[in-house]
Amino acid sequence: MSLCSMMGAMQRALNTTRSIDFLAPLAMRFYLAPVMWMAANTKWNPSDPNSSLDSTIQWLGNPDWGLGLPYPYLLGHLAWGAEYFGAIFLILGFAVRWISIPLMVTMVVAAVTVHWDKGWLAVAEPNAQLEAGRSLLKEHGNYDWLTETGNFVILNNGIEFATTYFVMLLALFFSGAGNYFSIDYWLAKRYMRSE
Repeated sequence: MSLCSMMGAMQRALNTTRSIDFLAPLAMRFYLAPVMWMAANTKWNPSDPNSSLDSTIQWLGNPDWGLGLPYPYLLGHLAWGAEYFGAIFLILGFAVRWISIPLMVTMVVAAVTVHWDKGWLAVAEPNAQLEAGRSLLKEHGNYDWLTETGNFVILNNGIEFATTYFVMLLALFFSGAGNYFSIDYWLAKRYMRSE
């Protein structure tokens, strides 16, 4: 068997996985939905009567201790709505390409306005602050209990997470919700004619 024949056979074998290629967008949707849901509910949880979007709006608009952005009331509602309804749409696989657009915008705004000055990393590299925190926990806390399932870390809050979510949303924007496990698939199958 020649090298070309062997490569062709390997490629044909690899192509058989196309029958389950819906798993990639499904996995991305199910990964992103709780991230967006938690982000939305951190801003405002409509099922909690003590929750409101006011603190988010104030933080968006205040130049002294917040971001100092224009139109904080509008931006707060847009960010919350994109994340809240985005989570629901991602789970259902409904209008996934459309909802990816405002979610990508939200991720860009978050990366540029909130995380940019902290660099790339979401979790801080070992540094003096981390070592001081570990030392305090060892001296005054139950360090073994706190670290029995993982290391003590400090959130750096860089652009890593926002960028990762943006890339996943970009992939969903181009691929769509995927076959079988999405409303988009069944709507397209029922109402869209192939060109």
